Amino acid sequence: MAQVLLPIDGHGPQAQRALAEAIRIHRREEVPVYLLSVQPLVSGHVAAFFGPGELARLQHDAGLEELEPARALLQAAGVWHRLVVRVGRRAETIARTAQELGCDRIILGDAGDSAGGWLGTMAEQVRHLLAGTRGCQVI
Repeated sequence: MAQVLLPIDGHGPQAQRALAEAIRIHRREEVPVYLLSVQPLVSGHVAAFFGPGELARLQHDAGLEELEPARALLQAAGVWHRLVVRVGRRAETIARTAQELGCDRIILGDAGDSAGGWLGTMAEQVRHLLAGTRGCQVI
């Protein structure tokens, strides 16, 4: 079954274009959309200030808050969706989550071009990490 992964990173024009693409795909193919928030890792020094499970709860809540505008838009458009919050390095977490959920497409849109620099764009990093695995298209 085809599934789409839509990593959300902010709520600007890039996120809006990615959401519009997810809605177009869903209307054309009726595929589920997984909204993903990748929360950053924190150092051990920072983590030491939190009780057991407290940091994980805070990161999960922050991820859900980040996804809320996108969730509301997909719900209003009648798009079947599910929220996923993960913690880790962005490119690796996106690639791993796509594989775990069996997604055949990842919609990064223009947001994939914002990383740039010597590591390459986010889209290039994710494509590199997925090279040699079963087909998962980065859009």
